[in-house]
Amino acid sequence: MPKRPAPLALLALLAPPALGACAHRAEGPGPRAPATSFEGTLEAPAPRAEVQEGYATWYGGALAGHKTASGERFDPRRMTAAHRTLPLGTWVEVTRVDTGKTVRVRINDRGPFGHADRIIDLARAAAERIDLVKQGVARVQVRVVDGP
Repeated sequence: MPKRPAPLALLALLAPPALGACAHRAEGPGPRAPATSFEGTLEAPAPRAEVQEGYATWYGGALAGHKTASGERFDPRRMTAAHRTLPLGTWVEVTRVDTGKTVRVRINDRGPFGHADRIIDLARAAAERIDLVKQGVARVQVRVVDGP
């Protein structure tokens, strides 16, 4: 009866070609060298002149203490607001179209959701500044500004 090779010896013979077939080789250019020069301007970007028009709503006590999208706790007594797309931390001036009253708020949350024409949710304190609390919804312009 012929002698059968030991299982480990068989594995040792088959493993190198099998492993080599699975090896990943990166193709294409190698790593790039760091930039040594800069072609462009070092000036700060121009301030955003973005103005949006739509409806504002407000939110208050029911969400007090809950975490906002920015990670901070919601406080209805602060000048903050929720906006769907502006970067968190952005300051905006909200102007009621019918009265001209304005308030500056910092975006710290996401929303409003459910109504495409609603563009900003104000914290109660900000809504009070533009007489929005009783009415609940008002047409506004939202303009990005530098700060408070």
